[in-house]
Amino acid sequence: MTSSTTLRTLLASLAAMTMLPAAAQAQDATAQAAAPNDYAVGANWLCRPGRQDACAVDLSTTVVRADGTVSAEAWSADPAAPIDCFYVYPTVSTDRTANSDMSPDAAELRVIEQQFARFGSVCRTYAPSYRQVTLQGLRTVMGPDGFVLDQGLAYQDALDAFRSYLANDNGGRGFVLIGHSQGAFILTRLIAEEIDGRPVQDRMVSAILLGGAPTVAQGRDVGGSFRTIPLCRSASQTGCVIAYSAFRSTAPAPENSLFGRPPSPGVSVACTNPAALGGGRGDLHAYLSATGATISTPQPATEWVAGGPTVGTPFVSVPGLLTAECVTNEYATFLQVTVNGNPSDPRTDVIGGDITAQWGLHLIDVNLGMGDLLSIVRQETAAWRRPR
Repeated sequence: MTSSTTLRTLLASLAAMTMLPAAAQAQDATAQAAAPNDYAVGANWLCRPGRQDACAVDLSTTVVRADGTVSAEAWSADPAAPIDCFYVYPTVSTDRTANSDMSPDAAELRVIEQQFARFGSVCRTYAPSYRQVTLQGLRTVMGPDGFVLDQGLAYQDALDAFRSYLANDNGGRGFVLIGHSQGAFILTRLIAEEIDGRPVQDRMVSAILLGGAPTVAQGRDVGGSFRTIPLCRSASQTGCVIAYSAFRSTAPAPENSLFGRPPSPGVSVACTNPAALGGGRGDLHAYLSATGATISTPQPATEWVAGGPTVGTPFVSVPGLLTAECVTNEYATFLQVTVNGNPSDPRTDVIGGDITAQWGLHLIDVNLGMGDLLSIVRQETAAWRRPR
């Protein structure tokens, strides 16, 4: 269930994110029939502070420069981080049921390594396990008009986990919400219903909603998905949202793109460039898998330096190789990523992460901006003031 062929079979029909009434009813019925999870129980979390769990992984990195020289970059968590991060992971479960169980499979652990554990250097990490719509389950909610992923059992689990976190763990601390794909859809609804305009909004340092579809009123930084929560336009701005879906400059979002297409007139899908929040182009500080691993499917291994040393760390950083800017074409708004390859130098000119043109660089959305996002959270933390 993890090959790219399987993903294409299961997911290629996700052309619109419009709710099917029958699918909504089926998801709601599943949620009503299932017993709620008790998120006071530690086993229902993939990551919690102070544990040896899914976030306690090796994130050491090899920095590969354009001239082919390499250096090592160590990583460590900060147990005294002043804020928290709460993460909802994307559709990765390979369980053969419509919703996953609460026993994490290898894919659910891998996505923590790829997308979330590195945030442990800037915040205390909270990642609930939840009964998400699985890769198999997407078939049950598909139809000619698409579907959404913020209903039923998956949403209820994430909501219960967040409420438990606020009640038992938060203690008035600032928090960053992080979600990708299914996780971003879930958190978009959660923010709209549980945070936007409520007292707890004062504690939201920011929300990072990637590979999803939060919207804003056309030409504005607010409106659409949220009434009072704007897009982030500087790293010192707090209480705001960072959102994007990435596509290659050589393969921009097509007419049938799964991401970035506005759902209705008068709104735009949000795009904030993590490498240049104020607008324009910027160099991405990516952390890419050294072996070609992604959140869902292996990619061909990359030779990072032609004829050079084998990379022995789990991750690589490639300064200057990738730049990005938010663009709007005739179909969608998205983060356009340019690979600045140079055939005359020994560093690779190739990165993986694609499935089909519809998906763009969805599998590495988070990896592409990881270093920039960490820097932003550090600066936001310094700017955030605990509510009195």
